Amino acid sequence: MLMQAHPVSMRQHAAPSAVSRTHVDRLLCPPKSLSISRSSCHSRKFNKFSSNKFATVCKVGTENPATTPTPKKGRLAVRVSPKSEKAIREGHPWVYSNSVTQVSQEGTAGQLAVIFDKRKRFLAVGLYDPESPLRVRVLHQGAPLAIDADFWRMKVEEAVQKRKPLFDNTTNGHRWINGEGDGFPGLVVDRYDDSLVMKVYTAAWLPHLEEVVAAVAGALAPTSIVLRLSRNCQDVAQKEFQLSDGQMLLGAPVTAPVPFLENGIIFEADVISGQKTGFFLDQRDNRKRVEEMARGARVLNAFSFSGGFSVYAARGGATHVTSLDMSQHALESADRIFQLNSKTAAIAACEHQTVKAEAFKWLSDNIVRYDVVILDPPCLAKRRTEKDSALKAYFKLTTLGVKNISAGGGGLVSCSCTAHVTAEEFFDIVLAAVKATGRRFVEVDRTTQPSDHPAIIDEQKYLKVIYIRLLGTK
Repeated sequence: MLMQAHPVSMRQHAAPSAVSRTHVDRLLCPPKSLSISRSSCHSRKFNKFSSNKFATVCKVGTENPATTPTPKKGRLAVRVSPKSEKAIREGHPWVYSNSVTQVSQEGTAGQLAVIFDKRKRFLAVGLYDPESPLRVRVLHQGAPLAIDADFWRMKVEEAVQKRKPLFDNTTNGHRWINGEGDGFPGLVVDRYDDSLVMKVYTAAWLPHLEEVVAAVAGALAPTSIVLRLSRNCQDVAQKEFQLSDGQMLLGAPVTAPVPFLENGIIFEADVISGQKTGFFLDQRDNRKRVEEMARGARVLNAFSFSGGFSVYAARGGATHVTSLDMSQHALESADRIFQLNSKTAAIAACEHQTVKAEAFKWLSDNIVRYDVVILDPPCLAKRRTEKDSALKAYFKLTTLGVKNISAGGGGLVSCSCTAHVTAEEFFDIVLAAVKATGRRFVEVDRTTQPSDHPAIIDEQKYLKVIYIRLLGTK
């Protein structure tokens, strides 16, 4: 039902124009002024939504082009700075709080924010989050369309179709939806066999979970879907939506780690309380690369977590692998992964040692040398202000890694998942550190996250890996 357009007060000046009741296709509106309607509102409790789905609907006319767009309660009319407007047109999915110049009313997390350009035309629609510096996360830019159940189904299907050619029956652990890269800014969906984990990084998704879950379940038919919540939105999820981290959104409760396959290797994901969604799926291609380097080698896997690089190295023919981590739980998981794959002869034949220690100190004190050293630390800078200290830590870690490589030569695999450190900065600091050791070396390759983790903006390109071959000392 289309509502009558009428002026809406703005915090600073008049908002973009609204229009009258001329009927047009609801999915495609010409670039004129707009009005926005919604069929119904929903309650704020998950699984207690109204049965009437809602949509953002565009109508175009000429009877009253000077009036402002009139979002019903739950929708915001937003104007942004020229710089932000340009970025949105170029496909950037984030609108920062300091780029918002006008908004029609006080907003709450998850409200649909319709962004208008300087000529009062529809520019984009996204999810509003008043508590985040990322004030609007853009869902769609270009010609207006409805944000409804059909929209979510379309976006999920697009993501699924991109990935179907990527995997065969030897891999059933991967990412189905990668946030901004798939048009779901701030939300990811990972697969572990027949179980899915939906990780939410902003409270803006909470009012829309039922429709998104329905779209995902309809496309993928999982046996279970687990909700994981970023720390920044756990309080509002509990207080306003009665949702908690690790809660089941679909299926029976998961009470044990979920086994899955990656390139034929059996792993386990702690989908209820593990880091990220339960496993680090983004290193799949790099683990395979390490397997190809490991024949006959002694391998050190620093910051090993549950031993992903370790078991790949073993399957590749390593004679010995040391898994180094501070977490006893992680090391026990690594041992269990070796046991689960013990029917593979090369894995069974490899000596696997676990070491519980702080990596920097152990690498400094260790006197045993290795043919391949993998350095895969956690994020070293949660904020931009920590970037300089992170770069210093990468420099030190690299020199320690080189120190642990045999004098006869070997391979160094150095990784970074710190988003505030760019790829260029990371590669430069690693190369500078290797040079500082005085060892001769050859840079072999640089990689980033795999194809099921697509990145459409630089801020998504968090994973950086460099491969270096150390030559024998003279």
